[in-house]
Amino acid sequence: MKQLVKLWKRPSYDGQSYTYYLLFSDENGKRRQSSLGHSDAKKAENQRARLERELRMGGTQPISMGLKGFLNDCVERSRGQVRENTILEYKATMNEFITTIGDLDLRSVLHKHGEQFIQKCLDKGNRPATVHKKIGTMKRLFQLAVERGQLDSNPFRFVKKPKSSKKQINIFSDDQCYRLVKSARESGIGALFRWDILFIMALCTGMRRAELLNTTWQDIDFAAMKIHVSPKENTDFTWAWNIKDTDRRSVPLTDELVLLLAEYQAEQPAGNPYVFIPPDRYDRIQLLRRQDKWNSRKCLCPMTNFRRQFKLILKKAGIKSGTFHDLRRTCLSKWFAHGLKEFDVMTMAGHSSFETTRRFYLAICNDLIDKARQASNRSLSDMSVANVLQMPLRRKGSTTPANASACQERTYKLAGAGFEPATSGL
Repeated sequence: MKQLVKLWKRPSYDGQSYTYYLLFSDENGKRRQSSLGHSDAKKAENQRARLERELRMGGTQPISMGLKGFLNDCVERSRGQVRENTILEYKATMNEFITTIGDLDLRSVLHKHGEQFIQKCLDKGNRPATVHKKIGTMKRLFQLAVERGQLDSNPFRFVKKPKSSKKQINIFSDDQCYRLVKSARESGIGALFRWDILFIMALCTGMRRAELLNTTWQDIDFAAMKIHVSPKENTDFTWAWNIKDTDRRSVPLTDELVLLLAEYQAEQPAGNPYVFIPPDRYDRIQLLRRQDKWNSRKCLCPMTNFRRQFKLILKKAGIKSGTFHDLRRTCLSKWFAHGLKEFDVMTMAGHSSFETTRRFYLAICNDLIDKARQASNRSLSDMSVANVLQMPLRRKGSTTPANASACQERTYKLAGAGFEPATSGL
């Protein structure tokens, strides 16, 4: 049987290396050559055999494309399957990658290019956590190419992401929560926007900022005392919005919050379906929608100057630092501390995996260190190690304790202060 695809080892200009090419005829009978971008004989033969099968089955080899063409192709194929924000992330990261290594052929991208990209990002001042995320995006993009038959292997598969320390999980104390709500109610910041109710909702339901700001009055079931976190369709009155991670869920409302929302609803003018979007802002958004100036990215925070006003309330409450998302972290931590199981918290929070939920467990209780210290004390007592810790040190070759009086004095002072003596030298 005649071979439809042949391998060609094309030498470099200096004759020191070579690159494999595929020689074949397309569906129009035109002779073509396609660079494989490597010199791996086994890999090249696998690629040749696959193209051979495709041609015999009536398939065609995708024309060699640069990274820009691949990005456009990937965006078109992925549109409607992933969120618009994900597509924007694809574009930004790939364009940055192209700026670093050039618009290479898709099949010419190698492991070393990934390492060059990491170093370039770090040299620009990107934080390791930011670079970690970018490498994850690139891995996903090239994996899509593998799954779609455009690549045999993922060049970013073994590219190691830079290590970064985990951020400390911040939760608000009970006193800080009280001061936040009190300051929001008394400060007058955003008079048409009820920050105090928004804070209470976040602390009671654990909802994200985008979920709260895209909540409509129809989502609130006053009789069942719960709120439905649900996606929104693009209608004359609502804009399209999708939930992160999960499709929909329901979370409970407290008695006080139900009464507060009922009073707040009675004060609202007719025609605005959103709970936390003031009438003037809602009218402005509707105008932007009619002018085709509204997009899915703006739906994540429909309010303007949200972060700046939140910082003003933090300052008014005497809190040095914090984010709105810390209210959600505080709620999830309280749920777990008051008896909810891991799966329960994951379900109520709308997380798609346990790993995301576990990140909140690191800051569940402020007395976690105290509990561990008490457990250690009990453990030492059980093992009779505490008696050894009280013994003064002896110098080598001496029959009496060295500085015995000083050691005893130090032991008494530490015991009186509630601490165990130091263990150095044991």
